[in-house]
Formats: sequence, structure tokens, C-alpha cells
Amino acid sequence: MVLLNPKGPIGDAERTVILVAIALMLIVVIPVFIMAFWFTYKYRASNTSATYRPKWSYSGKIDLVVWLVPVAIVTALGIMTWTQTHRLNPYSPIVSDITPVNIEAVSLDWKWMFIYPDYNVATINQLVFPVKVPLSFRITSNTVMTSFFIPQLGSQIYAMAGMQTKLNLMADESGIYYGQNQQLSGRGFSDMRFEAIATSREKFEEWIQKTRQTSQKLDFAGFAELEKPSEGFPVTYFSPVKPGLFDDIIEKYRSGGGNPLAWMAKPGGAQGKSYVPEEK
Repeated sequence: MVLLNPKGPIGDAERTVILVAIALMLIVVIPVFIMAFWFTYKYRASNTSATYRPKWSYSGKIDLVVWLVPVAIVTALGIMTWTQTHRLNPYSPIVSDITPVNIEAVSLDWKWMFIYPDYNVATINQLVFPVKVPLSFRITSNTVMTSFFIPQLGSQIYAMAGMQTKLNLMADESGIYYGQNQQLSGRGFSDMRFEAIATSREKFEEWIQKTRQTSQKLDFAGFAELEKPSEGFPVTYFSPVKPGLFDDIIEKYRSGGGNPLAWMAKPGGAQGKSYVPEEK
């Protein structure tokens, strides 16, 4: 039901699509239910005044309605789906005079890692961002395919190893929203959720400064620990973060397998550069 209580422009537009689609389909559903009860009552065995026409088999008017109404509904749904799918393209930036906050999201077993590359901090299972500011996500997976979704902000999108997807969202109101993985991904799937906290710009900046004071840094060793499967992982903060870590996570799967950390430690592995295997 949270889908019907959106807190951002994308979620609000998607709610409209859902409600319009339901309304169009009810054009058929409601008359069917009404006629089911009406026919049952009118043509009951005890109603001797009902017209009895055992040889009746065809009506042009009924045939016209049965075909034209569904054609009109399907046409309207098709036009709406086409236009809204392009208008709500998750890769399209949200039009705003405010510079978006860049966030790199990585799904792990079974937790979410969020990197703020412009602030040199990262978190586990907590996403903090300013209200009324566009969010520009880059999303990937360090495990099996998962699905990133904050229902009240909209646009569920898949995360896949070795690939990058993009998502643009924004929150219109301050609050704590529920984020989750919508794709079954193993034993700890039910714990793979996070808090998405929309706050004021001032409080967001305070949170960034506080996070920068943490004693945990996210480097090769830190990421190696995070890669290990775990359930119910607590909210954790990191600073500083190894530059280019998000690109390294993607590239390690494109390089043909092997030990991911060994690949990242090689020259060319950092900063998302393409690694060319040594000649043997």
C-alpha cells in the first residue's frame, strides 16, 4: 500500500499510472459483476415473467460492445504505457536547478553498500540524502541479481554483477522510507533492507561531517570483509573510501573471473580502468 502513498515526483507519477490502469480495467470488471448478479436474479427458475428464448444465439449490438470496449481499453492502456515508460525512464535525470547528489549502490550478500563519491564516505544499510534534491544513482551487484527499490520514491530497478544501471529519484518530504531488495537472492534475502532517510540540506551536511570522522576506512581489506555473506548486518559508516571502488567492483566481473581483490590490486585495476591480463 505504500505505493499509493508516494513521497517523491517519480513515485507520484507511477501512482497515477497505477490508478488510471485500474480505473480503465474496472470499466469491464464492474459491469461483469453487476450483470452476474442481475442475470442470476432475473432469469431464476421462479421468475415466470422472464422472457424465454431458447433459440436465441446472436446479437450484433452485444457483439459490437464486446469487441469495441476492450479494444478502446487496450488502446488507452497501450498509449499510456508507451508515453509514461519513456517519460519515467529511470536513466533520465530529474529536471532541477539543484546539483544532484551522486550515490553508488552495491548489493552484497545480504546487505546494501552506498558510496558517496563526492564526499568520500560510504555506509552499509543506511541511505541518507537531502530532501527536494535530485539523487543520481549508479547501481551494481557484487553477488547474484538483486533489485533496488524504495517504494515511496518509485522505480524498482535491477542490479547485476559486471553491469551498471542508473536511477534518478527525489524526495519531496522529509522522513524515513523503507528500502529493500525485491529479488530473491538466497538465505539472507529477508534481511536485505535499509532505511532511506530524507532530511534537510543542513542536517545532511552535518551527517556527512559526522560520517567523515569515523575510524573505519573502506579499502581492499575492508571490502573483503564486507563481501562475506552475513545476515542482519548493522548500519556501518566508512571514511575514507578507496577511489574508484564502484568501478572496480564492476570491472572484476568483466575481467573473466579470478580473485576479485587480486585483480583490484593490479596496476590498472583501480579507478575503473580496464585491466589487460599479463601475457603468459
